[in-house]
Amino acid sequence: MEDLRGERYSRQTLFAPIGHKGQERLQQASVAVIGCGALGSAIAETLTRAGVGELHLVDRDYVEWSNLQRQQLFTERDAQQMNPKVEAARERLLHIRSDAQIHTYLDDLNPALIRELAAKCSLIMDATDNFETRLLINDAALEAGIPWIYGACVGSSGTIFPFVPDRSACFRCLLPVLPAVSETCETNGIIAPAVQTTAAMQCAEAIKWLSGNEAALRTKVHHFDLWTGEQMNIGVKRIRDEDCASCGSKRTYPALSYSSRMMYTRLCGRDTVQVVPQQDRRITLDDAEKIGRKVGSSIRRTPHFVEFHALEARFILFANGRLLIHGIESIEEGRSLYRKLFG
Repeated sequence: MEDLRGERYSRQTLFAPIGHKGQERLQQASVAVIGCGALGSAIAETLTRAGVGELHLVDRDYVEWSNLQRQQLFTERDAQQMNPKVEAARERLLHIRSDAQIHTYLDDLNPALIRELAAKCSLIMDATDNFETRLLINDAALEAGIPWIYGACVGSSGTIFPFVPDRSACFRCLLPVLPAVSETCETNGIIAPAVQTTAAMQCAEAIKWLSGNEAALRTKVHHFDLWTGEQMNIGVKRIRDEDCASCGSKRTYPALSYSSRMMYTRLCGRDTVQVVPQQDRRITLDDAEKIGRKVGSSIRRTPHFVEFHALEARFILFANGRLLIHGIESIEEGRSLYRKLFG
């Protein structure tokens, strides 16, 4: 196959701030994309097309029909087969650029994984939907001394900001001024242009950093609303807390402290509880298949998960022992169902 790499990036290298040197830096870069939903799929595709050498994709979920409206890497086949998002994304990205190095992690982000990624990546891209995961990213990036690019969108609006260590307030510093309950796509809906715009702005900041144009990075939080046409830039440098446990003078990075206890998390807006087991007690796919047969359920097994129905809920157990219980609203219900089926 003819080598067309020079031609492939010719329009990008013609852009003076990048040029050939900046393109070489992009091709040597390694980036972690946390989340492969709406933002994550758009970010991964943009960075792949831009020539970023290595991507690490993290997501715990599989493709559903409701994703297809805005999650651009996925197809109806992915939804029909309930393909894991990271694997569906990888397959599509390699069709876009066959020399891309794509590493996938079908897992919930945890302190060990984010530390591993922060140690090997130049930059972390936020494509998540909750405070807890962003605090993990924030602390790991600060500990490793690398930036991360925040992005959030809902309805017709979006917000982005590049968090660079010691240049501004960190995400933990902002928590007192952020709303206690965030709007979500499930409760407020979302239009695809808001996703594309947010992801495009995040990628612009990423390309600035990776190509050696750090001085061009935004210094204020940018918020926009595509429906009303409103936009604003908010300075956050003064919000920085000198006593912050993440970026202050005595840093402990609290989000990275790992608990060995089983973790139950309600996935906002989805009537789903996630169960992350203790490290020394992981249920296997064989175990899940046996339990499904005992309760008389129809069972679906793939190389990645086992799905079955029981007790008026839908259970999906992944190969690493992580469990999703669909059709319930509370952690208490999740804990009860888990104990009833798995002891």
